[in-house]
Amino acid sequence: MMCVLFALVPGHFCYAQTVTGGSTEEAYSPSVSAPASADETSAPEAASPESWSLHGQLTNVTQYHPSFPSAFRGQNSLNSRDRTAETLDLTLFAGIRLWQGAEVYVNPELDQGFGLSNTLGVAGFPSAEGYKVGAYTPYGRIQRLFLRQVIDLGSAEQTVEPAANQLGGSHTADNVILSVGKFSVVDVFDTNSYAHDPRADFLNWAIVEAGAFDYAADAWGYTYGASAEWTQDWWAVRGGLFDLSVIPNGRRLEEDFSQYAVIGELEERHELLGHPGKLKLLGFVDRGRMANYSDAVRLGQQMGTTPDVALVRHYSSKPGIALNLEQEITPDVGAFARASMNDGDKEAFEFTEINRSISGGLSVKGNAWNRPDDTFGVAGAINALSDAARSYFAAGGLGILIGDGQLPHYGLEKIAEAYYSWQIAKPFALSADYQYVTNPAYNRDRGPVSVFGLRVHAEF
Repeated sequence: MMCVLFALVPGHFCYAQTVTGGSTEEAYSPSVSAPASADETSAPEAASPESWSLHGQLTNVTQYHPSFPSAFRGQNSLNSRDRTAETLDLTLFAGIRLWQGAEVYVNPELDQGFGLSNTLGVAGFPSAEGYKVGAYTPYGRIQRLFLRQVIDLGSAEQTVEPAANQLGGSHTADNVILSVGKFSVVDVFDTNSYAHDPRADFLNWAIVEAGAFDYAADAWGYTYGASAEWTQDWWAVRGGLFDLSVIPNGRRLEEDFSQYAVIGELEERHELLGHPGKLKLLGFVDRGRMANYSDAVRLGQQMGTTPDVALVRHYSSKPGIALNLEQEITPDVGAFARASMNDGDKEAFEFTEINRSISGGLSVKGNAWNRPDDTFGVAGAINALSDAARSYFAAGGLGILIGDGQLPHYGLEKIAEAYYSWQIAKPFALSADYQYVTNPAYNRDRGPVSVFGLRVHAEF
């Protein structure tokens, strides 16, 4: 399957970033929004701004799990027999400068493949490279098309390095960034230096993002909307308005913004024993036609049928919050942690069935073993359902990613992940990944399951 896309870029073995059902990663925000030290970012002379740029990427992720114990399975269960799945995507990042501080970007993408069990069976799904839409043959989409305006507010001049969706040049450390168009919520919000990019670091959904952050997105993880970011000295504040899907987890976005999400985030930057760190507090409210789990269970009991959230949807709100910490420990070692929760009375609208989640881990660069471009990471996540959600799935209800037909013995979904990224020769990287999932889909009667992964990644 990989050779189909190789032919599209003669002479290149390139990489692609994927947005999970929801996880879109690095190729978006300019580095000036989160300055590091003055030595790393100050530009004594203004860099010559790029007028246009073209970058690309390709990522192939192959995952395998052996057979695992399973007393039963339902429509949305992870298949208990040994299975292999592969995803492949190729993305182009084209940008052009319109006027001072203004840039337009477009990201056409080709996608192909499936997540394990068609991206079903685990709330913290093992591959953030796996969309909720699978296909045997490559298909194309415009995943991003947006305008970014950076307004300089003074202070130190900082170099902006050329990168995907980032024209080289310079901006001041204090600035305002306005973005409007089609992109991903997590291009701007809930970012983390150590766990946010499934092309380069961890793969699990509940580790690369806050698990209970039910952010606006179509089935590919993108949406229409606008955001504003104000960076000043040691702090930043962000806000955004984004379009929800017509129906939860749908392929089509609402055309008139009658269903929407409002998101805000506060960030503080600090130093701990001379090492930089960030702490972010995020809040969100989804406003749209969504079901209350208790209403679905009640109607199912009255009708003598399996509860179905689609039958009881009405216009309501779903709020949630998330904390996000990253901290450099040494120049080669960084730690991260997230904690999140949302209104567990309502169905999951866009992301996955997680009402409470904590995660954390370490990222280690390979300088100690003379491999400075290599990275080793280890992390864990614990996910939980609300009482209302537990009752719904125990009665046989189905969700976005989970639904075993019954849930006689509920348990916290626990995930451990470790990866090693080997930089073969720029721009090629090969990563080995291992995940251990206890109580997949919160079901103590299924699993545990081991997931082995291999990621091939390149860029041009």
